[in-house]
Amino acid sequence: MSDRFEKTGIDENELVAIARKFAGRLDAGGVVFLKGELGAGKTTFARALMSALGVGERIKSPTYSLIESYRSGQQPVHHLDLYRIAHAGELEWLGLPDLLDDRALVLVEWPERASAALPPADLVIELRHAGERRDFSVTAVSAAGLASLQGLRGALAPTVGST
Repeated sequence: MSDRFEKTGIDENELVAIARKFAGRLDAGGVVFLKGELGAGKTTFARALMSALGVGERIKSPTYSLIESYRSGQQPVHHLDLYRIAHAGELEWLGLPDLLDDRALVLVEWPERASAALPPADLVIELRHAGERRDFSVTAVSAAGLASLQGLRGALAPTVGST
């Protein structure tokens, strides 16, 4: 099962707007993989999403800590950045299984660095450089991801077209 939404040639403001619209579709939790080259906008997207979810504290990049955890109301939100991971075994000491519950939202940058140690994704978001802009795509890879993606399409329809 998969379904895909794409938007090409977006700027940072449009990326932030998409993240904010997405936030309302992820209140049930899930696992979101964020893929893209350095500087493609993964952390920008994650910060905007968490801010829109109501995370009230300063949202830090987990580049050096590997994981930052927050709360949005009663929902745990975990942001992982696995860029510095050499192999999946390094995640063992993070206690990732202890962080996962049915309500948790887990955002994972650079999931390809440790895919064997991660739970399966519900959504895969890819960001690609397109000159000064970015190409954005999201693929639903579970039933929960499909429901979120359909909600996003509905939320974006009045303001942002897809390709």
